[in-house]
Amino acid sequence: MKIVVGITGASGSIYAVRLLEVLRAAGHEIHAVVTKSGSQVLKYETGITPDALAKMVDRLYNIDDVGAAIASGSFRVDAMVIVPCSMKTAGCLAAGIADNLLTRAADVALKEGHPLIIVPRETPMHAIHLENLLKLAHTGARILPACPGFYHRPQTLDDLVNMMVGKICDVLGVEHHLFPRWQG
Repeated sequence: MKIVVGITGASGSIYAVRLLEVLRAAGHEIHAVVTKSGSQVLKYETGITPDALAKMVDRLYNIDDVGAAIASGSFRVDAMVIVPCSMKTAGCLAAGIADNLLTRAADVALKEGHPLIIVPRETPMHAIHLENLLKLAHTGARILPACPGFYHRPQTLDDLVNMMVGKICDVLGVEHHLFPRWQG
């Protein structure tokens, strides 16, 4: 699959890094775009620089390059994931504002009917946040809040991250063994 991964300035860039690792190991083509604040948070939370991130993906786009391939519906992709997704980005998308390459690529995914997975990482949320996420769900986006479960009895931070990334992979249709499935 050809997957676009967007990374914003919300906390939780560890989810994006792990998703990139899993997608790369599974042989998927990865196109990525990171907001300016997303780059700052990624470096702060994980130590990963834009140069290091570029080595983890097939193509890393500049956030200001609104003429990039992923800005067009004629560039075929299978899905887009925004992980983590800030409330600013969710609000822009809900309002139809495509003011950078990430929001434009997500807008294209919605208009073309491609799966758009949004992983918000914010707490608490107020009514505007919830209304924006609901509006996005009504347009076809899948909302996967960064809320890992505990039924798999996680022992480490990696277990929690893997559970959330596994849920993203489930929606993408990417096979994985990141956490044990509930057996009843």
